[in-house]
Amino acid sequence: MYPKSEELFSEAEKHLVGGVNSPVRAFKSVGGNPLIIKKAKGAYIYDADDNAYIDYVNSYGPHILGHTNEKINKAIIEALENGTCYGATSPAEIELAILVKEAFSYVDKVRFVNSGTEAAMSAIRLARAYTQRDKIIKFAGCYHGHSDFLLADAGSGVATLSLPGSAGVPQSTVDNTLIAEFNDIKSVENWFKKFPNQIAAVAIEPIPGNMGLVLPKPDFLQQLRDLCTQEGTVLLFDEVMSGFRNGFGGVDKHYGVEPDIVCLGKIIGGGMPVGAYAGKAEVMDWVAPLGTVYQAGTLSGNPVAMKAGIAMLTQLKNKDVYRHLEEYTQTLCTEIEKLAKKHNISLQVQRYGSMFTPFLNNEPVHNYQQAKKSDTLKFAKFFWELTRNGIYLPPSQFEAWFVSSACTDSELSLTIEAFDNALRLI
Repeated sequence: MYPKSEELFSEAEKHLVGGVNSPVRAFKSVGGNPLIIKKAKGAYIYDADDNAYIDYVNSYGPHILGHTNEKINKAIIEALENGTCYGATSPAEIELAILVKEAFSYVDKVRFVNSGTEAAMSAIRLARAYTQRDKIIKFAGCYHGHSDFLLADAGSGVATLSLPGSAGVPQSTVDNTLIAEFNDIKSVENWFKKFPNQIAAVAIEPIPGNMGLVLPKPDFLQQLRDLCTQEGTVLLFDEVMSGFRNGFGGVDKHYGVEPDIVCLGKIIGGGMPVGAYAGKAEVMDWVAPLGTVYQAGTLSGNPVAMKAGIAMLTQLKNKDVYRHLEEYTQTLCTEIEKLAKKHNISLQVQRYGSMFTPFLNNEPVHNYQQAKKSDTLKFAKFFWELTRNGIYLPPSQFEAWFVSSACTDSELSLTIEAFDNALRLI
């Protein structure tokens, strides 16, 4: 069924480390070799053997409008005609920053970078300088990119490969990284009691997507906000995945909680390599050239990527996009739950806007420890059955799925049918 993918992956292994450029693509947790993708359009992605799949990965989030969106493509082509990189500020950087500020009303200033990893790394450096403290708190199962001091209990690919962190990271690098339990405010309070006036930042995916999608309990984010305010600690929301997934903006609009710094990525570049960290002026003004926190990048604010981001966010201001995404995703998740009951499969479907995860788990998942109780062996079979039925899904139980607005009633019916077939066979 996948002979060209098999052939190409064998060739890739000769030239690329493990045949991939990101470890989750290697399919280690589901077995077999990865599909080689040659193109995508709308709601579909196509492998080297010309098999078509309804795409629920969407490059892990950014293609919320579907692949090869006409307005984004047009913006990219027009930008290319004026050059690919200037190493200088362009008008598009200003325009995209204004759109980001419109979406996140608590943001005064933005710094664009090239990835979510770079955004989180830079934001932590900023928080440490601003507070004159060294220690940070992160949460088990939350992923903030692969910088050394954040690569601990990081979920996602790390969880998939059963690695506690990474070789090559000195113990001294993570000595100031404290691990708390998601949805457990006591675990955070205990660190503040142990290290009074020493914690620079609490970094969190407010809607984790890297242990599978997990929702915060009703008061959890507000408790974090209150605690950080009380302790003079920076609250950092990593919304690289959750940003713009439940409306034009972030979780502050849904939960009513504002961080001091927000990290963004994926969607704000329209699928191009873009990240950003942003926040209140009193914090952001510590960044060079205004302040003493050094961070730089020749490709940051790349004009082609900025134009793609402008085209993306301009379209996302249309509320009809989110009405469609909400209706589609809610219906799909409800139908998946019905099918699980029909086939007597223990399955927990957890959703935030147009993100969701079907956990092969006996109980709702509120933290990383519960996520790890999911049946990963059964998930591997589930993965391949869905793939054979034309569904492109993340090759890990510990990843969120993403719906695009290009999905229609036709894709909904096909997806439900695929789930029916797959759940019957696992």
